[in-house]
Amino acid sequence: MVNFSRWAKHLFMPPWAWRRAFPQAALDAIESAIRQSETRHNGEIRFAIETSLAPAQVWRGMSGRERAIEIFSELRVWDTEHNSGVLIYLLLADHDIEIVADRGIAAQVEQSAWEAVAQAMEAAFRQGEFERGVLDGIEQVSALLAVHVPPQDRNPNELANRPAIIRS
Repeated sequence: MVNFSRWAKHLFMPPWAWRRAFPQAALDAIESAIRQSETRHNGEIRFAIETSLAPAQVWRGMSGRERAIEIFSELRVWDTEHNSGVLIYLLLADHDIEIVADRGIAAQVEQSAWEAVAQAMEAAFRQGEFERGVLDGIEQVSALLAVHVPPQDRNPNELANRPAIIRS
């Protein structure tokens, strides 16, 4: 069954709405936070923003989680030497955060830990504090990665640090 309230949020969300929540300075701060965090662990963090789902995706009832898994693949977050990539995906129309961890780290971190990070980020978003929410989320993900995949002598930057803007 189609959720008409959700349908309207996605249909009427302008494609440029992400710029209100994440102006250039916020994107720069997020990129810097990811770069800095990756010196503390052997994981790779990728942050992606999608303003809204395409009408066909909403009509099919696609969840934020399902879309995050698609984006995880499209951005090749799985393509790291130690399978320690983590995607933080924001579906702006729903203020929904989904965290998808590659198998090398997912086997070590309980799903409830990722969900707690996502819930804290979503709480900040409800207050209109998008940049703070993302930066706090990156810090929490980094802390988990530092415990489970500590830095090694060889720690290449395998994924882009710049936030990915997904256009449907």
